[in-house]
Amino acid sequence: MARTENGKVALVTGGGQGIGQAIAERLHADGFRVAIADLNLETAGAVAESLGGKDAGAIAVHVNVSERDSVFAAVEQTVAELRGFDVIVNNAGIAPTSPIEEITQESIAKIFSINFNGVVWGIQAATKAFKDLGHGGKIISAASQAGHVGNPGIALYSATKFAIRGLSQTAAKDLAQFGITVNTFAPGIVKTPLMEELAKKVAADAGKSEEWGWEQFTKGIALDRLSEASEVAGVVSFLSGPDSNYITGQSILVDGGMVFN
Repeated sequence: MARTENGKVALVTGGGQGIGQAIAERLHADGFRVAIADLNLETAGAVAESLGGKDAGAIAVHVNVSERDSVFAAVEQTVAELRGFDVIVNNAGIAPTSPIEEITQESIAKIFSINFNGVVWGIQAATKAFKDLGHGGKIISAASQAGHVGNPGIALYSATKFAIRGLSQTAAKDLAQFGITVNTFAPGIVKTPLMEELAKKVAADAGKSEEWGWEQFTKGIALDRLSEASEVAGVVSFLSGPDSNYITGQSILVDGGMVFN
């Protein structure tokens, strides 16, 4: 089926690979004009070009989500180049291992500056853009099943994702008056470069095989398989579209049946 523009604009942080890339591709297919925002402008550019470039409603934008001014600049560039702004997907993040005894001030500062602060700046920048444009919008951020249940070996990552859920619940209440909904999506174990790196690191830290590392994250999945990035993108598509207009403050698990509420 040929793509038909829906008149909406979305920005996806961390859109140059993995889940972010899958989200950008899905939203573009849904008819959004899409800004692929990433620290690595080369990978973001490759994704944008694969979608047809600016003429087809896809641009690459440089962003360092740990820096407030950079996030605001990315949103402003998106508004200027794509002529609007309706959805932000705060997807960028890192997932280092963090054994409890090895946590330092520096490791806390680094992961929170990216995973958590980046969502704060994204919420602020999107809210400003929506208000300036005179309409509401949708703010969607990446949580995790590890933000619903603490996972072994990744205490700081889990902490940032729990924090994102709490922030989003409060933002949903504060911003509802402006017609802005705020939700999170919570993936389980997704076949991405980031997850592969994490599984290898967990295995190496334990002196085990890579297969053992994967098993630490994949055991207990009711559907007995890993997730594809496109399956996560499908939930973000729902949260970005009109069928989710009456949903706010929620965290939708996309984990194959790891966490049950």
